[in-house]
Amino acid sequence: MSTTTTTATRRTGRSTARAILAAAATTALAGTALATFMAAGPAGAATTSTGITPGFPTSTNTGVPAGTPMKTVPSQVSSGPGWAWNTSGGYLEVSGNGANLTGLKVNGNIDVSADNVTISHVKINAGGDGSMGISLRHTSGVTIENSNINGLNTGAGRLMVGIKDIYGDATATTVENNNITKTSTDVQIYAGTIENNYMAQHGMTTGDHINGVTTNGDDQPLLIQHNTILNNYIQTDAVGLFQDFSDVSNVTINNNFLAGGGYTIYGGTGADGPTSGIVITNNTISTMYYPHGGYYGPATAFNPAGTGNVWSGNTYTNGQAIPAP
Repeated sequence: MSTTTTTATRRTGRSTARAILAAAATTALAGTALATFMAAGPAGAATTSTGITPGFPTSTNTGVPAGTPMKTVPSQVSSGPGWAWNTSGGYLEVSGNGANLTGLKVNGNIDVSADNVTISHVKINAGGDGSMGISLRHTSGVTIENSNINGLNTGAGRLMVGIKDIYGDATATTVENNNITKTSTDVQIYAGTIENNYMAQHGMTTGDHINGVTTNGDDQPLLIQHNTILNNYIQTDAVGLFQDFSDVSNVTINNNFLAGGGYTIYGGTGADGPTSGIVITNNTISTMYYPHGGYYGPATAFNPAGTGNVWSGNTYTNGQAIPAP
């Protein structure tokens, strides 16, 4: 199935919602404590040579390890148990439950419509309007690990989305230890675990939204933990929880290294209903791009009064505590 015709799926309303947020992106959106805190002046900058606090994922400790044997699809291999190269569409189709893809170099999309699939030690290079690195269609139990998912460049050849849940109903998805670069959006899923990934060097053309990890409304558990997500653009986020399709609940954002965007974190508050179970804890927000993490500040759209919502232990790289927005 063509990826171009599906990229807009579950994105209807995003432009309007983000435009409203961007227009209101001032410290007036922040809580009183955060607004006062920001007015006091910028936090200290990161002190390491890369700007990343030691112990967090980097480009050197994620993705496919150097020296891993690779075969190029389709020139060296065109099919395997549960998968095959779709010549007419120019993408790799995974349709067999339990398929295990490893050691492959794919110059195009990997489209998954099966359960309990593992994509490991794979290099994906693709880009252009409508492009996706890995697309998930009604899947359960897909694991994407130790892989490189890269656009062709940071302009017209950027990947629109690195990993995308097309219909918003994929369950038990695991995204772990990947190196994801040159995308407009790194990961867009609604349930599962996103852990130990490096996401940076975003790309865009006019009209793109720049997201690290984003979700557009759901109540299934989603864990975003111990990732490095760097967005050097003034929009949109490193982690964004939005109510484009429904209210947001049961998301944990814990122990990540984050930088950039309009706001570095969007906390899920919106017009569709109250948030609950939004836990944002122990994250390090870097000032490598902007004095307060994001262009407008470290976080917005978080409701500390929501049932089960927690903001705790979030700091700048110099250890300075960041109050709840």
